[in-house]
Amino acid sequence: MGLDVGGIGVTRGAISAAPVPAHLDEWERRALGDPNLLGDIGFAVGGPFHVMYPSLVGRNIHGFHAVFEQAGIDGVIYYGKKANKSAAVARACAENGAGVDVSSTGELTAALAQGVRGNELMVTGPAKSDELVWLATRHGALIAVDDLGELERLAALGISARVLLRVLPAGSASRFGMTEAEIDHALTTIGGNESIRLEGFSFHLSGYDAVARAELARELIARCLHARTLGHPATTLSIGGGFGVDYVPAAAWAEFTEHVDRRWFHSGKSFESYYPYHFPAPGPTMLAAILEHDGLAQRLRDNTIRLAIEPGRALLAHAGFTVFRVQGSKIRQADGAPYCLLTVDGTSLSLSEQWFDSEYLPDPLLWPTRPGTVTPTSVGAATCLDSDMLSWRRIPLPRAAAVGDLLIYPNTAGYQMDSNESAFHDLPIPPKVVLHDASDDRFRWTLDG
Repeated sequence: MGLDVGGIGVTRGAISAAPVPAHLDEWERRALGDPNLLGDIGFAVGGPFHVMYPSLVGRNIHGFHAVFEQAGIDGVIYYGKKANKSAAVARACAENGAGVDVSSTGELTAALAQGVRGNELMVTGPAKSDELVWLATRHGALIAVDDLGELERLAALGISARVLLRVLPAGSASRFGMTEAEIDHALTTIGGNESIRLEGFSFHLSGYDAVARAELARELIARCLHARTLGHPATTLSIGGGFGVDYVPAAAWAEFTEHVDRRWFHSGKSFESYYPYHFPAPGPTMLAAILEHDGLAQRLRDNTIRLAIEPGRALLAHAGFTVFRVQGSKIRQADGAPYCLLTVDGTSLSLSEQWFDSEYLPDPLLWPTRPGTVTPTSVGAATCLDSDMLSWRRIPLPRAAAVGDLLIYPNTAGYQMDSNESAFHDLPIPPKVVLHDASDDRFRWTLDG
């Protein structure tokens, strides 16, 4: 089949990647369907921008709360703030009954500024600075202790401190958490210091295996019961984050993963792995599976243990997207067939999947919508680096993109927006724009925070 790109016939085949269309929420369709909204925002900010819709964060929080309630357990959510710096997200947590997981003084003070109370904070991370430890204790935050030295510094402060002990999972090569011997030493240290209150234990597992989390949680229940025999309250168990997000339909993901070919990518680029963009049991559904496995919920109820979770990406599912303006287009050849190579007004640092030497795969959307012919398209950045590509993959856009069009990457709120932000080339860091529902079914917008 021939495609027309600026008068050039493009043959679909090996050079055009399989489409990976993203799931879209109703608010995203409304925003994309508004004939003026995105164009007006783009004109006002004068460059690429991120769009945030905090109402979705609230909905996601309530989804997790509903699972806790259905299981009949005491559960608490700490939003992993590293996933997105937006002030609007922290405010949504404060307004919807979620705490915040922070790892720096900047994150802690930013959460407090949005109404999150000190006792609603969990402080995580390795070898915390003295300033962070002091500030956390002053505000009554729950501190996940990662090593014995940190515990000794807490004891030296002489300020009342609430702590969890972070456990290194057996067989894990992680640099985080304490070994069995270190945990025993920590229990002894805490037992000899009246200012430190051991509230329980925590862990974090890489990957998205619900069964592994349930089984390790069962082990930590036993640790809580042992700690109680030593006189510690030990009423909280945190299983960390890692709750999957479902970005794309199962059929599209299977088609991509089963047939991916480096010929689909600009310059024959290849990647060793991708995030699992289709996830059949995401977010709250995964939490329910953890609680159901081997009667975990019943064990938590029987032993009066509160379950804490630290979701980041899962609380941001469908809560934002990223917008770039097309500012240039070239025709290039692959396997004897032409394709489009776009340049947009930003960089791949605003799509942080390259941090993991991978690519963000949900298909971007072209705005405005108008008729055209499917056109294989790769997307480059406005920098002088060959490697600075937003999309190496030749995405089958529904038409040829023109200068001035907007390219919208969907569902980018979770980790993509600002993990690697940089003003390289003195290009502006994309601002975050927050959408608010107006009474007449329109959106109003403000700059974040």
